[in-house]
Amino acid sequence: MLQVSQKAPEFTMQAVMPNGEFKQINLTDYKGKWVVLFFYPLDFTFVCPTEITSFAKHYAEFQKLGAEVIGVSTDSAYSHQAWIEGKLGKLPYPLASDLIKSVSRDYNVLLEAAGIALRGTFIINPEGILEWQIVHNTGVGRSVAEVLRALAAIQTGDLCQADWSVGEKTLSK
Repeated sequence: MLQVSQKAPEFTMQAVMPNGEFKQINLTDYKGKWVVLFFYPLDFTFVCPTEITSFAKHYAEFQKLGAEVIGVSTDSAYSHQAWIEGKLGKLPYPLASDLIKSVSRDYNVLLEAAGIALRGTFIINPEGILEWQIVHNTGVGRSVAEVLRALAAIQTGDLCQADWSVGEKTLSK
């Protein structure tokens, strides 16, 4: 079972890139960078676009922290492309297709009976080690601000108290 402090599972997926082109992406493509990998259930739904556009809205903040964002669902890359072009609008990060569901399975977010992913968010450090994960049901959208806070806290390398915010002292300093 996947656990924080372990090597994050490798993956290869077809993705729709920010320029609209299809490209195979791998976790190793991001070696040396922080990665925020988030899974969502389905394209063309109600909660998912609010999360995808929130990650897009905060993308510059992730970049300031040296992180790349990748969205993943079990939909096809063609479905992603149609959704981007028809509703979502241009995204600054790739949406990847886990059509065969192996990556969702490896990250323990796959609802086998439904064939879709739970809402899972994973922060992977530049060495490919899983630093943070949160997985929850499909009906409640995640807080992208909390993902940013967690990433910044992890990057301090210090002990960070509950409700710590960027700019506050950590418990170690």
